[in-house]
Amino acid sequence: MTEVSLEDAKQAQLVYVLYLVGLVVGVTMVVGVVWAYVARGDGEDWLRTHFRYQVRTFWLAALYVVIGLALLLVGIGVLVLLAVFLWWIVRCVKGLRQLERRQPVENVETWLF
Repeated sequence: MTEVSLEDAKQAQLVYVLYLVGLVVGVTMVVGVVWAYVARGDGEDWLRTHFRYQVRTFWLAALYVVIGLALLLVGIGVLVLLAVFLWWIVRCVKGLRQLERRQPVENVETWLF
């Protein structure tokens, strides 16, 4: 593995960490998605899958949160928002594990995990 791909892997790792910290400090999620957008053209193919997965994670979460907020009116929004919270953690942990193994994200296009 080249020095450049190690640096790119650290950038992808940083985005996952920013996402997880964002569960407590929301602004880091936005920093993370901007970072993923900037870095997504860099690195080897397997690393690009991580950046794409991170961008998709952000936007899918935004969609799910909007749906959850709308469903607060009928009483099930809290459950939807809790599910989004857990979904976010699972996607970040899954991405970090695959990144640690130097593997591409499997099924980048999935809406689930």
